Amino acid sequence: MARCLIIGCGCRGRALARELVARGHAVRGTTRRLDRMAEIEEAGAEAIVGDPDVIGTLARSFEHVSVACVLLGSAVGPPEQLAALHGTRLEMLLTRMVDTTVRAVVYEAAGSVEPRLLERGAALVRERCEDSRIPYALLRVDPADHHGWTAAAAAALHRALDGDPGGRR
Repeated sequence: MARCLIIGCGCRGRALARELVARGHAVRGTTRRLDRMAEIEEAGAEAIVGDPDVIGTLARSFEHVSVACVLLGSAVGPPEQLAALHGTRLEMLLTRMVDTTVRAVVYEAAGSVEPRLLERGAALVRERCEDSRIPYALLRVDPADHHGWTAAAAAALHRALDGDPGGRR
């Protein structure tokens, strides 16, 4: 079984954490807020405070992780912050991951964030992961379908972990 990191462990991230824990994986989830740590731990995951806007705060969350799930497709904030999350911050995050134990990436490429930003993020993931020969999966399922999204996210994670080229959709 793998150690999985969920960056952006909100309600969908916690549902994914419960699913992955049920399948025997060790899960770590990040939140920007201390008051959300208990919710992540109730889902069976180790909670870490880390902000994807400040990549350095996520550094310790990469320890002993096999797969990182970047679940920011429905992040909220000002347009410039969202553009950075799916652009420059994502690029820094992927660069940081190269020298860690992370060997697979799942990127949420659907959600309430502007589609062009999500496509830009998906292109960055594709480019960086292919350059580094790291398997990846692009999660393009509508997050409004909670059950379907959770099943698709778990399947994407397993495809990426298996190094399945089909996970590169």
